Amino acid sequence: MAAKKSKPAPVKKQAAKPAAKAAAPALPSFGPSSADVERLAKLLEKTGLVELEYREGDKRLRLSRSGGAVAYAAAPIAAPVPAAAPAAAVAAAPAAEASLENAVTSPMVGTAYLSPEPSAPAFVRVGDKVKEGQTLLIVEAMKVMNPIRSPRSGTVARIIVQNGAPVEYGEALIVIE
Repeated sequence: MAAKKSKPAPVKKQAAKPAAKAAAPALPSFGPSSADVERLAKLLEKTGLVELEYREGDKRLRLSRSGGAVAYAAAPIAAPVPAAAPAAAVAAAPAAEASLENAVTSPMVGTAYLSPEPSAPAFVRVGDKVKEGQTLLIVEAMKVMNPIRSPRSGTVARIIVQNGAPVEYGEALIVIE
């Protein structure tokens, strides 16, 4: 007589689904959707911008383009400085703000260069006498070199920006007294 084959027990599909849901915790939502990120990346390419930053609360999303590729990075923003600052730092703050009264500020977002080319001497140094309209530095924005000229005659008291450093609109660059 032939042996009878037994059928395997049916698998309960409903029991497997809740276990899968429990294994994948819900991630907190942040920032734009992937479609929004793709649109922002296309905007970078179309406009020729190099970077774009999106902030939401204590998180940020930064899109940066280098050589045609677009890189995406999400990172937490550094925590703010605690309210209890040392007395010396608190006393120095008003003095620093007062010295920025005569600061020449950046009219645009870009990269600051203190000399016309890497091997050339700087346009100005601390202690130099400058005349109104004299070039102090260059801010590069979208591959265009924009000379930043002195709004008044005086003496260069302080150079705040570093050569090759990114600058924001309204950021203090050089103090002229």
